Amino acid sequence: MQNSNNWRDRLYVIIFQTDTVAGRRFDSTLLLIILASLVIVMLDSIDSVHKNYAALLAGIEWGFTFVFIVEYGLRLYCSPKPLRYAFSFYGLVDLLAIVPGILALYYSDGQYLLIIRIIRMLRIFRVLKLSPYLTQANYLMAALRGSKQKIIVFLVSVSTLVTVFGTLMYVIEGPQNGFTSIPKGIYWAIVTLTTVGFGDIVPKTALGQVVSSLVMITGYSIIAVPTGIFTAELATAMRGDQLQRDCPVCSKNHHEHGAAFCSRCGNALFKKLE
Repeated sequence: MQNSNNWRDRLYVIIFQTDTVAGRRFDSTLLLIILASLVIVMLDSIDSVHKNYAALLAGIEWGFTFVFIVEYGLRLYCSPKPLRYAFSFYGLVDLLAIVPGILALYYSDGQYLLIIRIIRMLRIFRVLKLSPYLTQANYLMAALRGSKQKIIVFLVSVSTLVTVFGTLMYVIEGPQNGFTSIPKGIYWAIVTLTTVGFGDIVPKTALGQVVSSLVMITGYSIIAVPTGIFTAELATAMRGDQLQRDCPVCSKNHHEHGAAFCSRCGNALFKKLE
């Protein structure tokens, strides 16, 4: 019994503890296997390769799937709380590496779902000790939450514009010039407003070309609006986080909103944002 517990403890250190040499080697090897699996899926999507090596690639992929099944089972076995691991973020991601391989047995195109395994590459943050940098994502989330209402208003305004422009082009150009319906006109307005311009539908009449020019100019004028909104909110979020911290010199906290220097000692509260 004692030997069994020792084995589980050693296995836990290897599989879950990335701070140890064995743990880092295990995760590094796992990342290489994941990359190799992704390469196999990509190669199998090439017709010429699939025709000549379909059986070989399928065998290799099943080998990878078997490795991932064994690995997932070992994680459940050595984890102190298997259910907690199974429903954790990384536990669900590990499960995603197995499910597509099983689905491929019943669905011919299910093998391409194996590309989902790329999500497991998130473990590279643990292997390279980049986890602390993930906290910077909080700034992005705070900026998105802060700019949500502004962006919604912007999207509603843009939706109104493309509907109006699309309807105008349907009336002006008509089905004979490719604008067979209002939704088709709205599609053209979206493509033109975003300056993508596929060229599959183009105005032929002089009035239609005038409207098209207006849509292009409007697109250039509004394309930077959401970027400006998000950037302003991001700067506010970063600045607010800095202001919530204690002064590094006198430890005073709860500074006034917008303050750049400590009101007690005059020390700069945060570095200039680059």
